[in-house]
Amino acid sequence: MSNSNEQDAAQATRDIADVPAVEIITTASVHLMSAAAVKVGLADDPENQTDLDEARKLITALAGLITAAAPDIADMHARSLRDGLRSLQLAFREASAIPDPIGQGPGEKFTGPVN
Repeated sequence: MSNSNEQDAAQATRDIADVPAVEIITTASVHLMSAAAVKVGLADDPENQTDLDEARKLITALAGLITAAAPDIADMHARSLRDGLRSLQLAFREASAIPDPIGQGPGEKFTGPVN
């Protein structure tokens, strides 16, 4: 690695060291939510962007992250993340030609049934 790349990596490490965990968790959650919203058909071009298989993976990952992190982040953060997750789970159910049984939709193994 060149000296410039080493300096860049060292700076990135210092920068991330200054970021609180709750900020990293919420940022990752927002990225997952945004991607899931597009894949579930909530973006501007649903005919070409909807992919429920991909949406299921993203929503399940989001549910796992939020469920695992909720005890360690402020309730204010956890509540808004859970609300966003629930909205995605409901949108997924609505977008599905054959909806999953209650309790078996994406992320419901972490969140419990959503209806």
